[in-house]
Amino acid sequence: MPRRIELKKGNFILTEKKIEGFLERVVTPIGTSAKADVPRRYIGRRVYIVITKGKGNPLKG
Repeated sequence: MPRRIELKKGNFILTEKKIEGFLERVVTPIGTSAKADVPRRYIGRRVYIVITKGKGNPLKG
């Protein structure tokens, strides 16, 4: 049975069949905005970003 993510505020359902993979990135400042770098192979693709409550780099101890 595939896993599902359902959001209560809308009609968004994401199933495992539709997911190619996951990336974990830290958002960094750029001018008056911010960015999260992803590989070039995702140019032109639809992406979803999940914002967590924690701050900082999760890869550092």
